[in-house]
Amino acid sequence: MKAPPKAAMVLGAGLGKRLRPLTDGLPKPLVEVAGQPLIGHAIDRLALAGVERVVVNLHYKAAMIDATLAGRTHPRIEFSRETELLETGGGVKHALPLLGDIFFVLNGDVFWLDGVTTALGRLVQYFDNRRMDALLLMQRTVTAVGYDGIGDYFLDPLGTPRRRGEREVAPYIFAGVQILHRRLFDGIEDSVFSLKHLYDRAEDAGRLGAIIHDAEWFHIGTPEGLEATRARLASHRVER
Repeated sequence: MKAPPKAAMVLGAGLGKRLRPLTDGLPKPLVEVAGQPLIGHAIDRLALAGVERVVVNLHYKAAMIDATLAGRTHPRIEFSRETELLETGGGVKHALPLLGDIFFVLNGDVFWLDGVTTALGRLVQYFDNRRMDALLLMQRTVTAVGYDGIGDYFLDPLGTPRRRGEREVAPYIFAGVQILHRRLFDGIEDSVFSLKHLYDRAEDAGRLGAIIHDAEWFHIGTPEGLEATRARLASHRVER
């Protein structure tokens, strides 16, 4: 078995505009699903995967996230504070000194159920340091609860991802869960940029990998997605 990364980053700085009005007074990572804030679920998954240190970037309503996580002792929580929004890529780049060479990155608003093997464990086992700079977890769009978009990626028979073109509809959505190597950021001088830019660069170099999630994944980007997620989880409780 491969050893998991010891560090991870949870992206918690965003404004959550599409989830308004709920996020007018609450940062999106603190939206509650299944009994606790979304960011709590993400950190719990990382702890179970063997992560020892989690870096959370903060900007919007930072004090609320800080206070929510104050009581956590394992994994150790560190904050990367942003005086301006650095976007996903800039946020990770800013935190690189805290992350080591290989690390998980999770969106602060992701929620999923695991299959027989955990999603994070599957990522660890599939990640190949020799040929990958990034490994992304994908979800089939047709099974993504609360999602009605046109997808992000195609996968060829070998599992190699290709980002969809402007007029294409793709069968897979990036699930907001990944393993990155710090060399993905080599040569990047910008301080504000999206991780998508780095995925495209890795794709062009043949160093972007992907696996498909084998259980349920929930899209909580909008009030409708949140409602669908809560309804689906409630149906699980009824089924049991």
